[in-house]
Amino acid sequence: MNEQTGVHRDAGPTREIVLRPHRHLFLRGIVAVLALTTPVFAVLYWLTIPGEGWPVVLVAHLIVIAATIVGVASFLNTTIAVGPGGVRERGFFGRTVRVAPGEPGAVIMVKVYEGSTLDVLPQLFVASAEGRLLIRMRGQFWSSEDMERVAEELDVPVTRPAEPMTPAQLRQTWPRLLYWFERVRFGR
Repeated sequence: MNEQTGVHRDAGPTREIVLRPHRHLFLRGIVAVLALTTPVFAVLYWLTIPGEGWPVVLVAHLIVIAATIVGVASFLNTTIAVGPGGVRERGFFGRTVRVAPGEPGAVIMVKVYEGSTLDVLPQLFVASAEGRLLIRMRGQFWSSEDMERVAEELDVPVTRPAEPMTPAQLRQTWPRLLYWFERVRFGR
């Protein structure tokens, strides 16, 4: 977590805190890309270098490297900035969402069971007064402390269910706050 100090023209110095996703995800992602691509491309080079097919493998390898660089840059640019002006989220795909202090109508902090285990992870939902999702923070990517900081900054009462919820209970209780693919029920 990094703290940055900015200066607002009329208000004097302001303090903005920049939150970042868990760093261990970055290392895991790099290791996964290397573990998956290195053996594949080593074999492809070994099979194609004596012949004329190796330039195609090289182009494919360069495309994978470029995609990895874009992914790394996207991860490193993913932030949530908390300050007097509200909360600003820059998502993985570059979309920026700004939530002014008076804009949220509800903040919901819920613990959700992961899969069919007893492990729970927190999730924070910031919704507008109309119930539209503004910002979502999932425990896989953000720490509980970061979620608490965002909830405090918005100055809206936080709804905290007493018990952890299953994904099905979450889908039933707050379906509009979930992504479209999470609303789809598979099987019975």
